[in-house]
Amino acid sequence: MMSSPLHRTRYTWAEYLALEASSNVKHEYLDGQIYAMAGGTPEHAALAAAVIGLLFPQLRGSPCRAHDADLRVRVPKTGLATYPDVTIVCGPSQRDPEDDNAVTNPTLIVEVLSASTEDYDRGDKLEHYKGLSSLSEYVLVSHRERKVEVWVRDPEGTWTCNTVRSGEVARLASIGARLDVDELYEAATEPAG
Repeated sequence: MMSSPLHRTRYTWAEYLALEASSNVKHEYLDGQIYAMAGGTPEHAALAAAVIGLLFPQLRGSPCRAHDADLRVRVPKTGLATYPDVTIVCGPSQRDPEDDNAVTNPTLIVEVLSASTEDYDRGDKLEHYKGLSSLSEYVLVSHRERKVEVWVRDPEGTWTCNTVRSGEVARLASIGARLDVDELYEAATEPAG
C-alpha cells in the first residue's frame, strides 16, 4: 500500500533503483514518488504462502512459475513499480528495460487484502495492473472472511469479477489451476495449542 512518500519531492527512476538495491525495506515507485511498503501481519504472510503452496504443485510441468513478494513488477504504461504478494509468470519473463530485476509480463497477480491496503488494492492498484497487457487475472484474498475475488480480462479487454466463498473453488483459467477457498484458509490457519 502506498503510504506517505519519503521526504524529497521527486525521485528519478535511477534513484529509486539505488534505494531498493541498498534497502532492507521494500518501496513502491510512482510518478517520482517513493513509498515505503508496510510490513504485513503473520496472518497476511500465511495466506500469501498458502496461495503459493496450493498453486505450486498445479503449475509443475507447465510454462508458469510462481513468485513471492520479493519479485518486483513494473507497469510500463503507468510507471508503477511494486511487489505483489504472489505473481505468476507464464513463459519467459520479460524484464523492464531499465530494471533487470523487475518483470513486466505477469499472467496472474494475487494480493492478500489487509485493513490498510484493501481500498488501494481494489482501486488504484487494480487500475494500474489493468495496464499490463499480459495480465489475465487479478486475485484478491480477503483478510476478513473466507472469500476470494477473481478479476478476469476477456478477449475484448473487459474485466469482470467472480467472487467465491467457503465451500467453493476459484478457477484460475489463465494458469490452468484452482484455489479451493476452504483449503486455502485452512492452510493459513495457525494450529491450536
